Amino acid sequence: MASSTLLSTTLLVAGHCVINPSLSSALPQKSRDFAAFSNKRAFSSRLRTTYSAPYVGRVMASTGVGPKAGYATSSMSTNEPVVSVDWLHSNLKEADIKVLDASWYMPHDQRNPIQEYQVAHIPGALFFDVDRISDRSTNLPHMLPSEEAFAAACSALGIENKDGVVVYDGKGLFSAARLWWMFRVFGHEKVWVLDGGLPRWRASGYDVESSASSDAILKANAACEVVEKLYQGQPISPITFKTKFHPYLVLSLDQVKENIENKTYQHVDVRAKARFDGIAPEPRKELPSGHVPGSKCVPFPQMLDSSQTLLPAEELKKRFEEEDISLDRPIVASCGSGVTACILALGLHRLGKTDVAIYDGSWTEWAMEPNMPIVGSSS
Repeated sequence: MASSTLLSTTLLVAGHCVINPSLSSALPQKSRDFAAFSNKRAFSSRLRTTYSAPYVGRVMASTGVGPKAGYATSSMSTNEPVVSVDWLHSNLKEADIKVLDASWYMPHDQRNPIQEYQVAHIPGALFFDVDRISDRSTNLPHMLPSEEAFAAACSALGIENKDGVVVYDGKGLFSAARLWWMFRVFGHEKVWVLDGGLPRWRASGYDVESSASSDAILKANAACEVVEKLYQGQPISPITFKTKFHPYLVLSLDQVKENIENKTYQHVDVRAKARFDGIAPEPRKELPSGHVPGSKCVPFPQMLDSSQTLLPAEELKKRFEEEDISLDRPIVASCGSGVTACILALGLHRLGKTDVAIYDGSWTEWAMEPNMPIVGSSS
């Protein structure tokens, strides 16, 4: 959508207001971790300390609805990939916290993420378009952009290397994991997913903003436009966000093909089992269903509980043990187009396995490529 269109849409909304959910079910639970509020200053100080060196210090874990087996009310290492809505609420106004709405939906959902962002978003959050901030030289959807393009987009959004970044989406925990992975691919470790996303934020009774400011819309569009300019060879403004590419977190089609023979990686596909088996169609109608030879299936919803928050470590560990997936060997995750595979990486990160690679092209690329081996009845 063009800048002028989005800006016009924004200006049609009468002013800037705050919405407070009125449903009784949205009231805070009595079991909420009150320490996150009463110790805000000390907690923020500890979090800022972690920024000087990745994976050092402590971050509050997701609370969920009531305690979760000694996990929910504990402070966790920054190896922990998620933060709770309570933690974010108490730290939202910290200068070095940036919040990004990374909502993205499958076409059959018939949802428009930028329009939904304008209707309701976490106060101060900016919109990060994972579809447009992508590799513009391929026909594959939302492929990882170049290092320079990602750095330029972050610069346009006003994100600095000193910032801690919290990403969320409108489903709960879906596309936000993709942006979490992107930041890590480009060397920014100070990034967390909001556990349960916008639905949990609202269910907890926290305010949302309606009518994004013209500045927020302009920044969102500037981030997309600078990526397009780069791929077109046009000059752009100076890049201020520094990146360091970590290639071990990304696998290509050729590497996945080689892995069929050398079996270096355990290949885990997070699509629905029926699609994996080739007995249900793909959402993209031109693609056959089935799977890469030698891969295993762990559907991504198995990483989440009923409220779309990441399962505790012990439950996640059981999921992988049931599928005979070893945490001591390399793992590559794939899905339909490289988005929900990142949820698997998020779950494994909670278990201390921080080097999970994503097959970026995933099934869309594999099934479109001529003569790729496919296992499954529809092949």
